[in-house]
Amino acid sequence: SNNGVENIRQIRDEIVYTPVKAKYKVYIIDEVHMLSSGAFNALLKTLEEPPAHVIFILATTESHKIPATILSRCQRFDFKRLSVKDISDQIYKILKLENRKADDKTVRLVATLADGSVRDSLSILEKVAESSSYEEAEEILGVIGRRKLYGISESIASEDIDAIYKFIDELYFSSKDLTLLIN
Repeated sequence: SNNGVENIRQIRDEIVYTPVKAKYKVYIIDEVHMLSSGAFNALLKTLEEPPAHVIFILATTESHKIPATILSRCQRFDFKRLSVKDISDQIYKILKLENRKADDKTVRLVATLADGSVRDSLSILEKVAESSSYEEAEEILGVIGRRKLYGISESIASEDIDAIYKFIDELYFSSKDLTLLIN
């Protein structure tokens, strides 16, 4: 919501003052791709000659929407998704710190559903932290089990349209997340 020219002008007015306690003033502009074109123009003037005590961090998942004039004045760091193994390792560390346990299949499920994000894995883990089994974790998360997936796959392979609709109907009315099915 703070993506207009006035918001950038406010930052421009503030950066002239040196920090009181720290060496740098750090401005993090999250979802920077959402700035208006006027805001980008206002930011450009600041990025051309920033004060030595100011650091800007422009965060986005859509760098292609940032004007080239802005990108050319930035040092770029592209962060990658973490692997299921790396996320699983983090989950095990957290479980150990909290004196909790989860079976390996549940940890792998959580890591897989996190889609490369440790933060998302923690949110998912909170939902299943008290589950007693992998099946219960699947149920809590609305995940479609392998048995169902194999059944749907067999119906598709045999071109049994009625069985396919029956599976989808059953999943839909049991409140399963059909986007997970598609994925």
